[in-house]
Amino acid sequence: MQELTHYLDGAHVKGGSGRFSDVYNPATGEVQAKCPLASTDEVNEAVRLAAEAQPAWAAVNPQRRARVLMKFVDLLNRDMDKLAEALSREHGKTLPDAAGDVQRGLEVVEYCIGAPQMLKGEYTDSAGPGIDMYSMRQPLGVTAGITPFNFPAMIPMWMFAPAIACGNAFILKPSERDPSVPLMLAELMEEAGLPKGILQVVNGDKEAVDALLHHPVVQSIGFVGSTPIAEYIYATGCANGKRVQCFGGAKNHMIVMPDADMDQAADALVGAGYGAAGERCMAISVAVPVGDETADRLIEKLVPRIEKLKVGPFSAGKDVDYGPVVTAAAKANIERLVQSGIDQGAKLVVDGRDFSLQGYEDGFFVGPHLFDNVTSDMDIYKTEIFGPVLSTMRAKSYEEALGLAMDHEYGNGTAIFTRDGDAARDFANRINIGMVGINVPIPVPLAYHTFGGWKKSVFGDLNQHGPDAFKFYTRTKTVTARWPSGIKEGGEFNFRPME
Repeated sequence: MQELTHYLDGAHVKGGSGRFSDVYNPATGEVQAKCPLASTDEVNEAVRLAAEAQPAWAAVNPQRRARVLMKFVDLLNRDMDKLAEALSREHGKTLPDAAGDVQRGLEVVEYCIGAPQMLKGEYTDSAGPGIDMYSMRQPLGVTAGITPFNFPAMIPMWMFAPAIACGNAFILKPSERDPSVPLMLAELMEEAGLPKGILQVVNGDKEAVDALLHHPVVQSIGFVGSTPIAEYIYATGCANGKRVQCFGGAKNHMIVMPDADMDQAADALVGAGYGAAGERCMAISVAVPVGDETADRLIEKLVPRIEKLKVGPFSAGKDVDYGPVVTAAAKANIERLVQSGIDQGAKLVVDGRDFSLQGYEDGFFVGPHLFDNVTSDMDIYKTEIFGPVLSTMRAKSYEEALGLAMDHEYGNGTAIFTRDGDAARDFANRINIGMVGINVPIPVPLAYHTFGGWKKSVFGDLNQHGPDAFKFYTRTKTVTARWPSGIKEGGEFNFRPME
């Protein structure tokens, strides 16, 4: 049984609390490692080490900090296969999906190499008589991030890359369900030239989270996970005077207009709804065809595609469409919600309840499900299922379809499939959701734009990556300077008006 570690001050450190969490192989259901759960004292030690290391790192100019990230990108590409396999082994993703997880994080690191440009301040000469003014972006100090199980490479890099590029130290508290890749990323950052103590990895549960939230030296907290925990972290962090950025749950709708290319829409829904076993905050979980004829055509296209999906472990080859969910508890929750959909009157068109994989009967595999005639009062519509379950809600009109997405409490992502430019433009302008796709099912922005939802999908003022990241991880300082020429008579006690 492998015993994992924390990563502090450039070294793997065994847990000292005596508490551990099981890390499973989701394909077999077997415990493959034990993850240490940090005590408050262990978190405090990580913060102390980070605080000692950070001032020297902040004094390194942005161009030299960016060179570390350049080297880190090279190392990520070198170790891509190794990282993907480690990720798949603990999470259950297929190898191509795991490599994509690393790649989307890598792209944010590439953007952060532009830190010298992003950190430039502003300057105004002669702002007043003999007065110049300039602003500087300076690091916060010690920052921290709490990241989820479903993207154990991408989301940590979305947080620590801009934080470190800005001159901060960063403490990462990854998910205890799949912690190996975050530990590997910390090793690679130091191989790339990052000084010891600037990136610390502390594994843990609520005790570690609360220690970070209440520590006076930690200046900011980033979080991605469920909405109830996002609300808790946001409220607690803000109450402790921290800058906080929290991203919560989602229920993403895809509107299918009558004029849409139905093959294209069906392909998009299958990939967006069932990829990664639905364990994505940007997964499409609700299809909204406009009109019964559109719905019937869409269902007709979806059923054979869904029935052909290949479900299996990552080791079964690159043609596997999706793997197991992350834990037995996650599987049980999905099955409970599927049964609730049946009990509440939805039509189960594709039934994956009897799915079993020979040789992997103890794994956490869930067959694909497709519901039709779902209504807004059903639990499968109100709840983020986080599994391979696609619900179809029939709308009589475009306005009704638009209203469904707008009225839901979550507002992470949405999409519309249509050939009508006017409908697409109206949808993009009116929808109260943060990320919108037009004939794009999963509209995750590229690294140089920002990622973030609206409504109960987000708590905080700034999005992840893109320009917002450099705003979040820095403070602005403005300097007003006057260098008088010659000797002036006496002091001035009033503001001098501009002449």
